[in-house]
Amino acid sequence: MTGLTKHPRDSSGFARVAELLPRWSDVPLYRGRQPDLTGIPHADCPRCAFEDLPFVTKHEMRERFPDNFLRPGQDLEHLLDRNLVELDYTSGTSEERVPVLLGRHWWSAQELAALRLNRTVAHVLDEFPAARRATLTTPTCNGLVCDSAARQRSERTQGATLYVNRSRIPFLQPEAELARMAEEIADWAPQFLDLDPVHGAWFALHCERKRIRFPSLHFILASYEFVSVVHRRILERVFRVPVFNLYGSTETGHLLMEDEQGRMRPSHDHAYLEIVDADARGVGDLVVTTLTHEYMPLLRYRIGDLVSRGTGGYVVHGRRRDALQDARGRRLTTWDVDQCFAGLEGILHYELRQGVDGRCGLRFLPDNSKPTPRELEALAVRLQSLLGASAPPDVVGVDLLPPTSSGKFRLTLGAEGQADSERNAADRQACRLS
Repeated sequence: MTGLTKHPRDSSGFARVAELLPRWSDVPLYRGRQPDLTGIPHADCPRCAFEDLPFVTKHEMRERFPDNFLRPGQDLEHLLDRNLVELDYTSGTSEERVPVLLGRHWWSAQELAALRLNRTVAHVLDEFPAARRATLTTPTCNGLVCDSAARQRSERTQGATLYVNRSRIPFLQPEAELARMAEEIADWAPQFLDLDPVHGAWFALHCERKRIRFPSLHFILASYEFVSVVHRRILERVFRVPVFNLYGSTETGHLLMEDEQGRMRPSHDHAYLEIVDADARGVGDLVVTTLTHEYMPLLRYRIGDLVSRGTGGYVVHGRRRDALQDARGRRLTTWDVDQCFAGLEGILHYELRQGVDGRCGLRFLPDNSKPTPRELEALAVRLQSLLGASAPPDVVGVDLLPPTSSGKFRLTLGAEGQADSERNAADRQACRLS
């Protein structure tokens, strides 16, 4: 965004929020939110006044789109014809997919800024300015795009990026398909992999069985959903390069990047972050205000994820709707549960579900080498201690864990999240029948 003053003393980016508030007052979505948004002091906007503004929700982002974001004199067809914007959609992890209006080249610019928060990655990008990547994630389909229908490699190549996988559920991929993916990556010789951790870990096991290596790799970016310690362990073991977590969303851009010391560092130049409704441990809802999203600025957008502040950065705890409760009624996040798997061998992916009665059941997909009965017993004891339960959860190995309707996978799911999923499924079915 041009014409903005630099505020080096304000590392959180709030001074830029104050500078942008008057400019956002002519965005239709925000026009009625504050009786006099332009009346908030410009240079010294107090945080208390800003924090009184209501949150933006996905429902409001969808309603009357794109007229809810376009300023007076702006027209979507005109912007598209002039190649100033591109239209995208969120994955629909928490509810129905949301259309997103992105400025041309905005995505690559904010991604590059986030990646350079990691010195290891920045060094590779300096050495390879046109670094190639191979992407393994969920192929998505909507009214405009269907990546899974792009069968030819040329159709799945965009600039320096090769989109490799064509299957929504990695566990159903035949060996021939995994071999095709490995062959394409070897031929592409990427400097890094950009992957969904579940898709990536499953592919890694194939490479391990076939003793496949990719000498061109320098690092792996794990994003798109929560990165478990079990995913990371497999990726690092097989590919022998560092794995870094890149956190964000389609609508906000990248917000946090894991640095070379394992800290999740915020990209302050592109977003202002708040934590609201924090519990006694400091874990609360992440609220995002974008700073460079010219055509679709988000003001206090409640993204649906839980975070806390850690030493030198943030800790990503997973989605709020996926949280569980212990025997005392205290919230347990996906991150809390995932710590029980630290140091455990033999598990590729898992899902811990909690019923309305508080009882939990764990299903898991095994690694190439399965966990021993003693290891599973130790895991069950850890989970029982975390939950404060009177008995350990049932632990069952399975051949398949299905993804959600968005194509993403869960590690945990509480009673509230299950109820939400059932309501959303019923709503989608009602829409199909209407």
